[in-house]
Amino acid sequence: MSSQLDVASIIHGYAQGYFLMADEAGDDLGWYSSRQRTLIPLDDRFRYPKSLQRVLNQERFTVAVNRDFASVVAGCADRETTWISEELKTVYWSLHQEGWAHSFETWQGDKLAGGILGIVIGGAFIGESMFFQIPDGSKVAMVKLVEHLRDRQFTLFDAQMMNPHLERFGAYVIDNRQYKDLLRQALQQRCTLA
Repeated sequence: MSSQLDVASIIHGYAQGYFLMADEAGDDLGWYSSRQRTLIPLDDRFRYPKSLQRVLNQERFTVAVNRDFASVVAGCADRETTWISEELKTVYWSLHQEGWAHSFETWQGDKLAGGILGIVIGGAFIGESMFFQIPDGSKVAMVKLVEHLRDRQFTLFDAQMMNPHLERFGAYVIDNRQYKDLLRQALQQRCTLA
């Protein structure tokens, strides 16, 4: 990790509403912000397809926190175009070692089915990425993570950018000013994921 990206400065950046991404070539890691942010609701606006309820009822998956953090990061990075560079993997590992970055995982037996990578600061879960290796693995992870965050009194689940997958869970967009207000409130809390 470069000297300019120590853990304290990274957490400070996220606490200000920024997030890290590598450029398309994977060479340069930089801070980004967005005029709009996507949130996953932690209240009754959260929803999911009925077909997923059947999967949940079958209890084919178990969940774990940080059982295999490195594999979740690798799974999130393993796609045709990724913003998770080798340097960013190292950053996530350093954040994990210091208790800031976490993986929320679904397992089928002893096989990692899917997972969500995120950073926890106060009562905010800042979702960085998600992946699956077994169909429905990441969808079940999303539902179970929302339940877990509610149980632990989190108030903010930041998904950063909207996509059709997140829309099915009731994700919604707010402007950057609203986001920073909600983030400030969430930072006053003391929540833990594990």
